[in-house]
Amino acid sequence: MDKKKIIIETLKREVVPAMGCTEPVAVALAASKAKEVLSEDDIKEVSILVSPNIYKNGLCVGIPNTDEVGLYIAGALGIVAGKSEKDLRVLEGIKDSEVLSAKKMLENDVLKLDIKDTDEKIYIEVFVRGKKGSARVIVKERHNKFVYIEKDNKVLFKEEQNKNGGGYNEVLKELYSLRIRDIIKAIEKIDYKDIEFLLEGIDMNEKIAKAAIEKTYGIGVGAGFYENIKNGVMADDFINNAMMLTAAGADARMSGLNMPVMSSNGSGNNGLTAILPLVAYKNIYDVDEEKLSKALAISHIINGYIKYYIGRLSPLCGCGVAAATGAGAAIAWLMGADYDKIDGTIKNMIANISGMICDGAKVGCALKLATSAATAVQSAILAINGRIVPPRNGIVAETAEDTIKNLGMLGQDGMNITDRVILSIMQKMGKAV
Repeated sequence: MDKKKIIIETLKREVVPAMGCTEPVAVALAASKAKEVLSEDDIKEVSILVSPNIYKNGLCVGIPNTDEVGLYIAGALGIVAGKSEKDLRVLEGIKDSEVLSAKKMLENDVLKLDIKDTDEKIYIEVFVRGKKGSARVIVKERHNKFVYIEKDNKVLFKEEQNKNGGGYNEVLKELYSLRIRDIIKAIEKIDYKDIEFLLEGIDMNEKIAKAAIEKTYGIGVGAGFYENIKNGVMADDFINNAMMLTAAGADARMSGLNMPVMSSNGSGNNGLTAILPLVAYKNIYDVDEEKLSKALAISHIINGYIKYYIGRLSPLCGCGVAAATGAGAAIAWLMGADYDKIDGTIKNMIANISGMICDGAKVGCALKLATSAATAVQSAILAINGRIVPPRNGIVAETAEDTIKNLGMLGQDGMNITDRVILSIMQKMGKAV
């Protein structure tokens, strides 16, 4: 097993730019692909089915270039103006006239959207019918992974299912069965040029965070921290800057600001949480680009490691329990922690915010991202000073790896009913509006 090669391949797949919240974007991507397969402009019917998790995460989030929220307008925009070759940037460059056309499609009741009864966390099925024919596409497992394409009831593409997962799934299984310290040792030996591309995420995510500090978006969590730091109510220190930047990134993104973010493991908010605390670190402390790129690799890979066990979409807040844990481990590494103390950072994080739920993507996520960023810094500092939660303390185990697996059991087995209840509450509130 060439650990370095697998890590680089995983980073290139999982750290990609995204425009808008990933769940609505994935619906737009699937809709655009279905329209392209159909090859007709006069669309008579659009039927979209999504998994409960996709529905939950896309229900209340702002869509770039519009004043709208949610999956319906995202699906309509995918039909009207999406280009699937843009991948997760499918909504980039949408024009006002196209937004009006998408709204008209919804007003004319052309598009229907419903929840599919499935255990799949990521599932999007789009059926389109025109004057002459029909097309169907299915996205599953990852937000941009097409597993089925048909036209006029003829199968054009169907991914062959492998009992053991096969392909990339086997790569992930191999990588995430390793000890975290062995992954970090491999990252430390990677040539800078092979992971230099990760620095693009620093620029991209810092830019959107700064936009939301200069002008209030959403509920203005980041801008609120900035004002209080400027007025001396809060200290101008590492932890508060990490909170401010990470919250501001979510303020902008959840409001639908027309700027891309660098995502991590299928989530833009995960990308903000995995990257922006490290931006706060580099803005205060002296760190060269090679070391910063390796810290980013650690953050993204540990985010992926945890999401491998809890699921890419989960009843648990992936930003808090996965991306922020990656950021905390990377911060500890930047501050010179040894491998035991990096493991300790992970244990501290999971001991602290393992109960943070995911109740969908929305402007309020900025508060959770602020908490997650602050906890990442706290967990690293405490671990470096030898303050580490001991084993058999709640779900904290002897090793970081077993602690993550316990977290996975909590998220996958213990909280399925929680996910259903959250979705039920959100649906009831939606009907009441």
